[in-house]
Amino acid sequence: MTLTWESTYAIALELRRQYPTVNMEEVSLRQIYNWTLQLAEFEDDPSLANDEVLHAIFQDWFEENIK
Repeated sequence: MTLTWESTYAIALELRRQYPTVNMEEVSLRQIYNWTLQLAEFEDDPSLANDEVLHAIFQDWFEENIK
């Protein structure tokens, strides 16, 4: 499966899988950006990222962690 910036929920699930013990209170949008670019399935233009997209990934990830 190919991930793009529009795949915020799928990116969040993959980040959650790869970083299961991360403290969400310490995660920055910059970290989410860098970690997303490092995902093997990620294939999108890095310059298309913005705070809105990164915040959506953070929100999806945060919500998955509280379930």
